[in-house]
Amino acid sequence: MSVDPLHSAARSPRSAPSPQARSSGPNAVEVRRSTRRRRTVSAYREGDRTVVLIPARMSEAEEQRWVGVMLEKLAAQENKRMLGDSELAERAERLSDQYLGGRARPASVRWVTNQNTRWGSCTPAEGSIRLSHRLQGMPEYVVDYVLVHELAHLLVPGHGPRFWRLLESYPRTERARGYLEGVVAADRLPHLPAARSE
Repeated sequence: MSVDPLHSAARSPRSAPSPQARSSGPNAVEVRRSTRRRRTVSAYREGDRTVVLIPARMSEAEEQRWVGVMLEKLAAQENKRMLGDSELAERAERLSDQYLGGRARPASVRWVTNQNTRWGSCTPAEGSIRLSHRLQGMPEYVVDYVLVHELAHLLVPGHGPRFWRLLESYPRTERARGYLEGVVAADRLPHLPAARSE
């Protein structure tokens, strides 16, 4: 059994699994069965969904049991690596030193659960930065990009050329933006349950 929360959903055509959506919306679970998969079960987060990969021959009861097991394992992994607000503030300080010459010094940096349309926000007058809880569990370089983005707003409030020049110092800007755009695009796709293979 393996837990693969950060791997992409890309699979080769020969292993194309038949997905089964168990629920929709935030925290949805999609089960994908594969004839190439013999014994292993794995799971990963894909935006707001959890994808669980199982062998095609697995019974319905085994599927339900393994979905529960994998959800618990993913949650335990994420809780272990989740940054608290104080760690997030320390990380922001290191990123400011590394990419912005230490000029951006936020008064507070914290996670919030009320930002469902933005990844982060900044109030320059207060020196406060807030990151959406939806970033938790995403790759570190993506979280770092959002932090650098909001730190840059402490120096330049708008999104003009001067702001984007500041972000050029972070080497994974384009990659992180592409990742976040992919998450947004995936959320807009209809998630229709496919036919199950027997």
